[in-house]
Amino acid sequence: MTARLRVAWPDPGLFRRRGGRPYRILALADEVDVSLESEKTRAGLGPVDLIVGCGDLPVDYLRFVTDAFGSVPLAYVRGNHDVGGDWATGDATGVHLPEPLPDGRPWTDGQLTVIGFSGIPLHGGASGLQVGGFTRASQVLAAWLRTAWRPLRAPVLLVSHVAPRGINDGPDPMHRGSRALRWLASRLRPPLWLHGHTTLLTRRLEDRSMRRGKTLFYNAAGAVLVELWPPDAVLTPESVEEEAA
Repeated sequence: MTARLRVAWPDPGLFRRRGGRPYRILALADEVDVSLESEKTRAGLGPVDLIVGCGDLPVDYLRFVTDAFGSVPLAYVRGNHDVGGDWATGDATGVHLPEPLPDGRPWTDGQLTVIGFSGIPLHGGASGLQVGGFTRASQVLAAWLRTAWRPLRAPVLLVSHVAPRGINDGPDPMHRGSRALRWLASRLRPPLWLHGHTTLLTRRLEDRSMRRGKTLFYNAAGAVLVELWPPDAVLTPESVEEEAA
């Protein structure tokens, strides 16, 4: 089951360069979407411009999906479980995948600018990819300083494994968001923030999104086809978020 999401993107220049066509993102997180193994399913989704990974996904799955959609660019962050195996040997990025998004540094495919953050907040006694509070705060501040000067504050897409604190939180301390990312969200106010970490097995499907101010926060667990539309596009409530096989 691949979800579909349409979002009005407040940058007319993106669509002028594309002849008015929407920019299409296949976002993945935490759970393998087996339906993507079907060529018929992939054809039904249509071409995509970018694949975004929000963490905790097998390396071979990310590579397969990227190749299956015609080797489109992959922009991804690492989840807390993305350790050991190919990550430990260096094969993940040395052989199979590009490097993950550098924490807090803008990345672009020439059309869309993305900022990513890997890992989760540091938890005592827990294992996996965790980031201490000082390190994350430094990354967040650097991201803010790098983007504050952008001409007319051109919008950026935020991608992280864990969500900002208080946004789509899970039922336990390990699945609560980052305070530093919450601070960044309130300053940067991106149109869309994609994250993972909290699987839909522990949440109701309708709880995967939350809007705060100008930002839509969306839990990309599984797979979701995101379409960015011009700011003057008429998106009905039914078209903003819908499920599709």
